Amino acid sequence: MTLTLTLSQPVPYRVYTLDEPRRLVLDFREVDWAGVSEELFAEAKALTSVRFGGFRPGWSRMVAELGGAFTLRSAEMSRDDQRGTAVLTVVLDTSDEATFADRAGPPKGDVWPDPVASLPRKQTGRVLVVLDPGHGGIDPGASREGQTEKELMLAFAREIEEELRRLPNVDVLLTRTDDNFVSLERRVAMAHQAEADIFISLHADALSEGHAHGATVHTLADDATDEASALLAERHDRADMLSGTDLTGQDDVVADVLLDLARQETQPRTERLAKAIVGGLEIKGAPLNRRPYRAAAFSVLKAADIPSILLEIG
Repeated sequence: MTLTLTLSQPVPYRVYTLDEPRRLVLDFREVDWAGVSEELFAEAKALTSVRFGGFRPGWSRMVAELGGAFTLRSAEMSRDDQRGTAVLTVVLDTSDEATFADRAGPPKGDVWPDPVASLPRKQTGRVLVVLDPGHGGIDPGASREGQTEKELMLAFAREIEEELRRLPNVDVLLTRTDDNFVSLERRVAMAHQAEADIFISLHADALSEGHAHGATVHTLADDATDEASALLAERHDRADMLSGTDLTGQDDVVADVLLDLARQETQPRTERLAKAIVGGLEIKGAPLNRRPYRAAAFSVLKAADIPSILLEIG
């Protein structure tokens, strides 16, 4: 299979494949996806779905889910000296599952700048709240009638930030301030680096059927309190996989034990935070789900030493 992309000018790029699920990842420094839609790739039978957008500041990403085990043979960008345009040609070969898995993986060496090291530390005597607008960039989240979850949650986070900054001794940090993708791991790392006191992840789910409505507040639990929460956690966590960020196999056994011990101390504070937010929403007359307090295995809530909740605004 050959994939050809035409660009208005040459840009730095990299191409690689990832497994589980199988996908082709193309990173660019930086491109404008205006006018590009998934329908343009409809005839490419080897691709089951395609998404693209901002990935990190200054970088763009395209991720194509593969319909089979297609290994990367070559990726080459050529330039038209007369017009100044460029063409990226990616050639994939049909392969077997073992060969694909063996060759899959991101390039060695990290081309991204450290997104966490430059964050300011919490000021003494002040409370730092980290607001985490869900999704972003290449991952739009849920969508309905032209609205996307990533846009709504960024606007919502900015409104909450403005209100919180009016309080004495309260500082606010957003995990993203524009339409860029931020991995689940990096969102948690930012809260740790800044020494946050509270972490609140903001989401807005969309239902394809049924009549459920109203906000829900979620905390972390190995076993979900209900099937809907389990499915919700699965959808949010899958965003990293579809965007090309594979975070599986990060923890070892010793680290897991230490994290569990830390969570035993943090969990009561997390539960008090969740119940306080539910109570506050109720007092203000905001629409609440009939079961507003739930729990599930959300990866973004796994900061062991920071009370962390996920708010689905409904």
